Amino acid sequence: MAAVALTSRGSMAAGGVRWLVAALLGPVLAAPRYRPDWASLDARPLPAWFDQAKVGVFVHWGVFSVPAWGSEWFWWHWRGEHRPDYERFVQHRFPPDTTYADFAPHFTAHDFQPREWAQLFRRAGASNIRYGLYHSLLEWFNPLYLADKESDFKTQNFVLKKTMPELYDLVLKYKPDLIWSDGDWEAPESYWNSTSFLAWLYNDSPVKDTVVVNDRWCNNCSCHHGGFYNCADKYKPGTLPTHKWEMCSSIDKLSWGYRSNMDIAELMDEASIIEELVQTVSFGGNYLLNVGPTKEGVIVPIFQERLLALGRWLDTNGEAIYESKPWRVQMENSTDTVWYTSKGPAVYAIFLIWPQDNVLKLSSPTSSPATQVTMLGFAGTLKWQKSPGKGLLITLPYMLPSPLPPQSGWTVKLEGVE
Repeated sequence: MAAVALTSRGSMAAGGVRWLVAALLGPVLAAPRYRPDWASLDARPLPAWFDQAKVGVFVHWGVFSVPAWGSEWFWWHWRGEHRPDYERFVQHRFPPDTTYADFAPHFTAHDFQPREWAQLFRRAGASNIRYGLYHSLLEWFNPLYLADKESDFKTQNFVLKKTMPELYDLVLKYKPDLIWSDGDWEAPESYWNSTSFLAWLYNDSPVKDTVVVNDRWCNNCSCHHGGFYNCADKYKPGTLPTHKWEMCSSIDKLSWGYRSNMDIAELMDEASIIEELVQTVSFGGNYLLNVGPTKEGVIVPIFQERLLALGRWLDTNGEAIYESKPWRVQMENSTDTVWYTSKGPAVYAIFLIWPQDNVLKLSSPTSSPATQVTMLGFAGTLKWQKSPGKGLLITLPYMLPSPLPPQSGWTVKLEGVE
């Protein structure tokens, strides 16, 4: 995810400034303390870096990458639901009496190159990386969890002995910029102790000023409580939400983890990825795109290609994405192929299909004598005129015929419009 770098330089000077202000104006007001309840926690302002970032990369990588078949829910589909296709797969591929734990020694990560991953993610558009950690509250087959579940979640042995100690340890040891919680849906907050953890995270943790969390902390929590809202996987609101949100999507449309049997038709193409990104950012969201590495730690070339295609598009059009805000109109009324963002006085119209007559018709902006139109990636200004109805008619640069399909998505920058 894009980020603002933080360093320790200037800490002595900052201390001096605080002392001077205190001497002149009286006692410095302490930062607010958040209570372990949703009314207080939901009032915490979201750290600015998250909204500015707009683009992130999600990675699902674990023991499920060893069978590498079906989806990352392999264990549940196999042992929880006893799905015949999963049972047949294990019978045909692995020795009798194989357990899920038997896969673990094969999760070797022999080819894991974290610096290469970081370089790939930067080239995909996350130029300044902040990192987050995924954490599942529940564990399907943990005996402590199953016992708590049997008690209708009146006992909390799993939470007190496993989940919460693990979460505190993750924060203290790794100091993540983001915690992406999941596995919340079976039990209420009174079981998970989520609000107590979040109050500590916001008040006293080493990342209290910068950390961002999502909304999966208890049943009936999604889209109602937390930092930013996920609401659901691959969520699309359809209108401009009033709360900061994120769309998480996966290049493999059928799985978040790596599948050795995936087919090219089951993968998102470049145009689909760019369309999701543009629509998400126009509605004020962040876009989190997932890849699933192999058990050896390889991000397969087709996933790399898709990430790099996104990065190339952002190299040209990122001005309309990073640190942008929703405009008063998010899309053209007559089409879902033109989307708007804004930054200060500038308005950006991102169009996903190149008009056949090379004239882009925009009905939403209102021109003025100071209106100027440019196109990201092209030098000079573009000619435009008022539309006979309302809006603008913009003459686009001439595109030479090509046997290759054109790229997806171009951006015109509008200055001096309302």
